[in-house]
Amino acid sequence: MCGIAGRLNFDSGHPVAPEAVGRMCDAIAHRGPDDAGVWCDGAIGLGHRRLSIVDLSAAGHQPMSNASGTCWIVFNGEIYNFLELRAELERDGVTFRSRTDTEVIIALYERHGIACLERLRGMFAFALWDVQERKLFLARDRVGVKPLCYHAGRDGIAFASEVKALLQDPAVGREPDPVAIHHYLTYQAVPAPMSAFRGVRKLPPAHYLEVHDGRITLKRYWKLSYAEPFTVKSAADERALEAELMERLEQCVALRMISDVPLGAFLSGGVDSSAVVALMARHSSGPVRTFSIGFDDDSYDELVFARQVAAQFGTRHIEFTVKPSAINVLPQLVRQYDEPFADASAIPTWYVSQLAREHVTVVLNGDGGDESFAGYDRYVANSYAERLRFLAPLLGSSAVRGLLDRLPHGATSASTRWRLKRFVAQLSRSPEARNAAWLAQFDPEAKASLYSSAFRAQTGLRDAEQVLYDQFKASDAPDFLSAVLDADVQSYLPDTLLVKVDIATMAHALEARSPFLDHTLMEFAARIPMNLKLRGGQTKRILKRALRGTVPDAVLDRRKMGFNAPVDRWLKGELRDMANDLLRSNRARARGWFRPEFVNRMLDEHERGTRNWHVQIWNLMMLESWLREFVDQPAPTGVLTR
Repeated sequence: MCGIAGRLNFDSGHPVAPEAVGRMCDAIAHRGPDDAGVWCDGAIGLGHRRLSIVDLSAAGHQPMSNASGTCWIVFNGEIYNFLELRAELERDGVTFRSRTDTEVIIALYERHGIACLERLRGMFAFALWDVQERKLFLARDRVGVKPLCYHAGRDGIAFASEVKALLQDPAVGREPDPVAIHHYLTYQAVPAPMSAFRGVRKLPPAHYLEVHDGRITLKRYWKLSYAEPFTVKSAADERALEAELMERLEQCVALRMISDVPLGAFLSGGVDSSAVVALMARHSSGPVRTFSIGFDDDSYDELVFARQVAAQFGTRHIEFTVKPSAINVLPQLVRQYDEPFADASAIPTWYVSQLAREHVTVVLNGDGGDESFAGYDRYVANSYAERLRFLAPLLGSSAVRGLLDRLPHGATSASTRWRLKRFVAQLSRSPEARNAAWLAQFDPEAKASLYSSAFRAQTGLRDAEQVLYDQFKASDAPDFLSAVLDADVQSYLPDTLLVKVDIATMAHALEARSPFLDHTLMEFAARIPMNLKLRGGQTKRILKRALRGTVPDAVLDRRKMGFNAPVDRWLKGELRDMANDLLRSNRARARGWFRPEFVNRMLDEHERGTRNWHVQIWNLMMLESWLREFVDQPAPTGVLTR
C-alpha cells in the first residue's frame, strides 16, 4: 500500500522537474513512510511513497521498470493472485528480479496491454508509462478501494493518490466547484468523477485512462451484473449456495493474509467483521490480533459483541473507548480528507486505525458485506414500502402531510419515532425517489430553505438525485431491491465508505484489506436471488445461515447498529460551541452561500431538542472547516517544469 503521483507535459520540450514530483510525494508521505522514489525522463515524471508489505527488500523500490526500461510503473495496492500470475508468467519464460506484485503488473502489461486489468484480482491504482508508445496508462480497481485523482490542463496532466499532492502543482487551483458542493450536501461526500475543486477529477472505479499525443481517453473495463440470478428450487439448492458462499469467502480471507509484516483485523462486533475474524483464525498459526472502538454511550457502543467474538476465537484483543474529547481530532480529519466529508464514522475509524498501527501494519475488515448481501435497514424499508404502496394516495393527502409535520421528530437518529416519520414521509413517492430521499442529508426541500439565490444559481439548478437515478438506469438488475444494491456498489460504497477507510488507515500508514470486496465474491453474490438475502425483515439471510455455527448466534441475531458516533448528543454538549463558532460566524456568512436564518433555525431546534438536525449541522461544519483549510489558504509556489 503506497502513495503515487506524477505529471506528463504534452510538450516534450518541457521536462518535468524531479524536485517538483518529490514535493507531490512529500504531501502524501503518510501513505508510504518506508521508502520514496522519483523517476523523470523528459516530459514524464513518476513519484512513489512506499509502505512495504510484500518483499521488504530494496528490490521493491518504485518507480519500477521492466528489464529493458521500456515500461515504468508506480503502483498503490495489492494484487492477491500475483503468485498465481507470476507462476504462469514464469512458465512463459519471464524472469523476475523481485517478489513483488508490482513487477507482475508490468509483465502482464507487456503481454496483454490494457487487457492486463482483466487478470488482476485485488485493489489497485497505478500509473504506467510506455516508453516506446509514449503513452500514459492510469487505472483503478473494479470497486474503487484505492483512490486516484487527476488534473488535465492544456499543458499536461498531473495525477496522485490524494488531492493534497495535486495541490502542490501551481497549475491546480483551489477554487471550489459549487456543483460538486451541491452534490456533497446531498450525499455527504463528493461523488466521482467530480471533486470539490474545479478542474480536479477522480478516476471512477473500474475505469482506465490513456494519455497519448495530448489526447485523453477514459473507458470502463468492468461492471457488476445482476442479470442472471441463480435458480433455487429447493432447500438443497439453497444449502449448496450457502456452502459455496463459505468456501469463496474463506478463500478471499486466506488470500488477504499474505504479508511479510504483522497483520490483524478490525472487529466491530457485527456480522461481517466477525466472519472475517472467524475465518482468519482458521488460517492463522497464532492468535489473531483484533481491534475495536466503543463509545461512552450505550446506544452507539458495540464492544460487548466484539468481546464475545474475540473470546470465542482467542484473539489478542485491544479496544479503545472514544470520548467527547475526540472532537480534538477534527482539524486532522479535515486536513487528511482533502474534500468536505460528512460521514461522522470517520472519527472512530481514525481512532481504530491509530490503535491498530501501534501493533500491526495490515488489517482485514468487513467492508462490502452490506452492499452484497442487503445489510442496511434502508433495504428493509424499501421492501416494506413496496408492500405498502397501496397506501400512497392516502399518505400523499394534504391532511396526512399536515399531521406528519406536527409529529415530533425524536431526540436522536436512533429514535423509532424519527425513523418512522422518515419512512412514512417518503412512502407515496416512486421507489427511486424514495430511496434517494432516505440517502440524502439535505433533500431538495431543505436545500430550498438553505441556499441563497446566488448559490442556487451557481449550482446550475442541477438535480443532485439524478446521480443516483443514473445508477438505476445503468443497472441490469431484475428487481428494484437488487438495483438498490447495484446503485450502492457504484456510488455510496466507493464515494463514501471506501474513501473513509482509505484516508483514515493510510493517514497512519496502515493497509486495510476487505475480503467482501473481492470482485469474484461480489460477482457470485450479485447472482444470489434477493429473497435469499432479504426476507421477512431479516437482512443478510443467506450469509447469516452460512455463518451459523461459525459466528456466535448473539452476533448473527442482533439488530445492526452501524459504526456511528454520537454526534447528535455531542452537538448539544461538547460540540455546541464549535458548531456555533463555525456556522454563525461572519466568515461563513460572508461566503453568501447559505441563508443565515435557516442555519440558525437548525442550530436552535437541535439544541432545544425539537428537531434532530445533527446530520445536516455536521455536514455544514465539515464544509466550512474544509473551506477554511483548503480554499482560504494561499496556494503553494513553485513550478513543475524547469
